[in-house]
Amino acid sequence: MPKTDRTITKADILPNAEFAPIRKDRRAALKPAKALRRVDLGRDCTFYFQSYETMLFQIQEMLYIEKGGDEQLQDELRAYNPLVPNGNELVATMMFEIDDPVRRLNLLLKLGGIENHIYLQIGVHGESEKIYVVPEDDAERTSADGKTSSVHFFHFPLTHDQKTAFQDPASQIILGSDHKDYAHMSVLGVETIAELARDFD
Repeated sequence: MPKTDRTITKADILPNAEFAPIRKDRRAALKPAKALRRVDLGRDCTFYFQSYETMLFQIQEMLYIEKGGDEQLQDELRAYNPLVPNGNELVATMMFEIDDPVRRLNLLLKLGGIENHIYLQIGVHGESEKIYVVPEDDAERTSADGKTSSVHFFHFPLTHDQKTAFQDPASQIILGSDHKDYAHMSVLGVETIAELARDFD
């Protein structure tokens, strides 16, 4: 993606009639990158790291399926542009994907405030640093009864030095949660690190 492409505009959106014939090809072209951008954390939690391309396709899909025209387009741009990385961050959707509704509810009731416990750890040359997420402020994700949402939107802000360390081949990058009821870590693979680094300036 061009480093200047940090905002999706109306000019980037194809009319449904033009999008329809290339929809499957666009989805197929995105599939390898999306696979690298998916990171499982523990048994029940999945992170989907977003990019300009994934958000552009998401908006196109919503317009194609719902056919809401220009009014819908403005709503989609407002909703999804904040999830396009700005060059100094990674952006992820975190989802608890549990088919069993009883087990899902029981877990979510334990995980209030988990948005304060998600981090990236960058370890290089014997030193490590944790970068905690900044939740997207579109809505409160923990209810009054302590139940967390099954979907969260997170920003991982990185300094210049942190971005450099992230891309250092000697670094180990860990996605983690230190919530007392969901303590897990996942080591990012080399290909995933390279893919995510495309989001940096």
